[in-house]
Amino acid sequence: MLDKVIVGSEEWCSFSTLNIPAIKARVDSGAKTSALHAINIVPFEKDGEKWVKFDVNPLQNNGKTIIHCESKVIDKRIVKSSSGTRESRYVIQTEISIADTNWLIELTLTNRDSMGYRMLLGREAMGGRVLVDPEKHFLLGQPTMEKLDEYYTKPKTEKKGLRIGLLASNPELYSNKRIIEAGELRGHEMHFLNLKYCYMKLDANQPEIHYRGGRVLNDFDAVIPRIRPSMTYYGCALTRHFESLKVYSLNNAAAIAQSRDKLFSLQLLLNNGIDIPTTGFANSPLDTNDLIKMVGGSPLIVKLLEGTQGKGVVLAETKKAAESVINAFKSLNANILVQEFIKEANGKDIRCFVVDGKVVAAIQREAVPGEFRANIHLGGTASVIKVTAEEKKIAIRAAKAMNLKVAGVDIIRSAKGPLLLEVNSSPGLEGIEGATNKDIASEMIKAIEKQVKW
Repeated sequence: MLDKVIVGSEEWCSFSTLNIPAIKARVDSGAKTSALHAINIVPFEKDGEKWVKFDVNPLQNNGKTIIHCESKVIDKRIVKSSSGTRESRYVIQTEISIADTNWLIELTLTNRDSMGYRMLLGREAMGGRVLVDPEKHFLLGQPTMEKLDEYYTKPKTEKKGLRIGLLASNPELYSNKRIIEAGELRGHEMHFLNLKYCYMKLDANQPEIHYRGGRVLNDFDAVIPRIRPSMTYYGCALTRHFESLKVYSLNNAAAIAQSRDKLFSLQLLLNNGIDIPTTGFANSPLDTNDLIKMVGGSPLIVKLLEGTQGKGVVLAETKKAAESVINAFKSLNANILVQEFIKEANGKDIRCFVVDGKVVAAIQREAVPGEFRANIHLGGTASVIKVTAEEKKIAIRAAKAMNLKVAGVDIIRSAKGPLLLEVNSSPGLEGIEGATNKDIASEMIKAIEKQVKW
C-alpha cells in the first residue's frame, strides 16, 4: 500500500505518447473505464493494423488549443455513460504519467464537451497503483497558467499547405476517408467537420462558425461539402455561412440546393439544351390519366422528388399499376415525377464524374437481375466504359448548367441518343475509383488548389 500514489478527486496528468503535456482529470473510482476527450475521430490503416487519428482540446473551455493525436486501436466497444446513454467508442492503450509514475492504461475516445473534465480516470486504470482521497484536490500539485502557456503556445511556423475542411456526416465512409487521405498526401491540413457539430453566429461585425466545444472554424481556406440528403437544408445554410466568411466551397450552397430539387434541376438542364427522358409533373391526382399519356404511356417510371440513391423510384409496367402508384403517392401528399421508361437501356446507365469542367472518369453501371435501374447502392455492378464525345459534352454542360465544380452526371443511352437522368452534387467515389483505378479524390483537391491559387 505504501507504493501506491495518493490522489485527490481531481489531478493533473500527462500523456507523452500523445504529446499531451498536461490535462486535468476527474478521478472517479465509481467509473469502470477511463475516457479522453476527442473530436474529429477518423480511423485509418497503418502497416495493416487499425489506427485512429483524433484531435484533443486539453484545456477546458478552450477550443482553440488543439493537439493532433494518433494511436493504434485495440478495441471498439459499447460504453454506457453516467447519463445512461450507450455509445460505440474506439479504445486505445497509452502511457499515463502522474507524479513521476508512469504506466499503461486503456482509454476510450469520446466527446466530453458537456462534461466538466477533458479526462476521466476510472478504477480499471487505477487498480494496484492509486489510492483516492475524495475530499482532497490536486494533492500532486497543478501547473501555473504560465506553465500551461509554455506547454500549449506553439511557435508560429510557415504555412506549407491549405487548411481544408470536409463537411460531412460519417468519417468512415470510403469517399470521405479518400478525400482526407488525398489532401494530406498533397501536403494540406485536412479536417473532418461533422455537420451536426457545427453551429453559426450571425453577426454584422463578427460572424463565426463554431464546432462543438467552442472551437472557431473561421480560419479555413476551403471546405468540401458532402451533404447527405436529410441534412440538405442545414448543410447548405452552413456552406453559405462559410462562403460569407470568404472560405472557398468546392460546390457552393446554391448549386447544391438546386441539384437536390429534381424538378428544378431538370428544368435548368432543359433550359440549357440538354435532353432528358420525357417527364411529367402534376399536383392533382385528377390529372393522372393525361399525365401517363403525356410521357408515352406504360411502362413508366415514378420518382419521388426527395428520393436518393435509387430509393423512391418505381417501375409501373401497366397503366393500371401506374395509376395505383401515382394515386398512392398523391394521397400521401408526396411530390412525384412521372418519366418515360427507356426499355432499350436494358438496366444500364453511365456515370460521368466531372471535376472542374472535365470528365475525369466514367463507368457503366448495370442493374442486378430483376431490377430496372442501375444502382451500385442496390447491388448493381460497375465497369469501365469509353464514353463518346457527345456524352462527355453532355456531362460537362450539365455540371456547368448546375454550377457544380464536382458532379456525378448520370446518362442513359436511348434510341434517340444519350439522355440525362440526373446530376448528383455529392457523388460517391468507391465504385468509380474501384472500377477505373483513378485517383479522383486528388483531382478534387487539385481543383481547390487551382481556385485559391495555391
